[in-house]
Amino acid sequence: MNRPLTILGIETSCDETAAAVVRRPAGGGRGEILSNAVFSQIEAHAPFGGVVPEIAARAHVEHLDGLIARAMKDAGTDWDDLDGIAATAGPGLIGGVIVGLMTAKGIAAARGLPFIAVNHLEGHALTARLTDDLPFPYLLLLVSGGHSQLLVVEGVGRYRRLGTTIDDAVGEAFDKVAKLMGLGYPGGPAVERIAREGNATRFPLPRPMAGRPGCDFSFSGLKTAVRQLAEGRETLSEEDKADIAAAFQCAVGDVLSDRCENAMAAASDLIPPGHRRLVVAGGVAANMVLRERLMVSAHAFGYEFIVPPLKLCTDNGAMIAWAGAERMALGLTDPIDTGPRARWPLDPEAAPARGAGVKA
Repeated sequence: MNRPLTILGIETSCDETAAAVVRRPAGGGRGEILSNAVFSQIEAHAPFGGVVPEIAARAHVEHLDGLIARAMKDAGTDWDDLDGIAATAGPGLIGGVIVGLMTAKGIAAARGLPFIAVNHLEGHALTARLTDDLPFPYLLLLVSGGHSQLLVVEGVGRYRRLGTTIDDAVGEAFDKVAKLMGLGYPGGPAVERIAREGNATRFPLPRPMAGRPGCDFSFSGLKTAVRQLAEGRETLSEEDKADIAAAFQCAVGDVLSDRCENAMAAASDLIPPGHRRLVVAGGVAANMVLRERLMVSAHAFGYEFIVPPLKLCTDNGAMIAWAGAERMALGLTDPIDTGPRARWPLDPEAAPARGAGVKA
């Protein structure tokens, strides 16, 4: 489809309600974000120390229509200017996914527009093409509250998984460590903030999987070590909290770097020299300490290091609109009866993760 495509994207998979309008130029290339409206539900979930699915779904219902109207107004577009409607169809909290998916289907049906059901993970995976016009293939580290994966991105809809977590995702570990120390929600920014004042060498913490073959991750043991360390002290001073946070963040950085280095070595036959780029995407990619640590590893292996802007690391509608545009440019649209999916792997052919901590 060799013409410009303007797509409305809707994202409701977790605790951000988002809508955006993105334009893909004719023939491909860097995209243009015409609008990117996001409503964060942090205040609603903060008292619980994590996302409550029912609260998230209700908030999506309450705010999505207004966000769509705002995204259209900010973009200066009319419904007649759109070429398609894209929405996250999974994976995610099923109640929230249904809200965005049904809204997108309703708009597509009412306006006679093509509908594109987007894998939320593919939205993250393709963001670097929106911002940096990145050619395929490239290596992707996808790190968020629900996912920790290393993949070779071979093309739209074509992903080869090299490794995944056998228990907790790294973002989940950040949230649980923050909750354990009473740092607030969301945990990632809270841990990063207090860790700036901490001594990362005061408390020794394990580096699960580091030094072992392969590219899989494990963060459950590290999280447990932090819990035992905190519970083993009569009281936790602010200095203790800062030092524990710094030690935890340093351990995570070491684990991610070790796993990425294994992936870069394993991908040497899959990614030709001119394409050796390590892309980090997902909410955890917003952590500046981890970015710097991973950049060192990437450069040591001769890889260019690419991270999307901070506002595009966390969940947003622009990445969904862009993934929809990429798919539509290849003639890939979806029937209006496409259903929501709580689970939706990018590489369905990948072998199941194995290990004592694998979640059913």
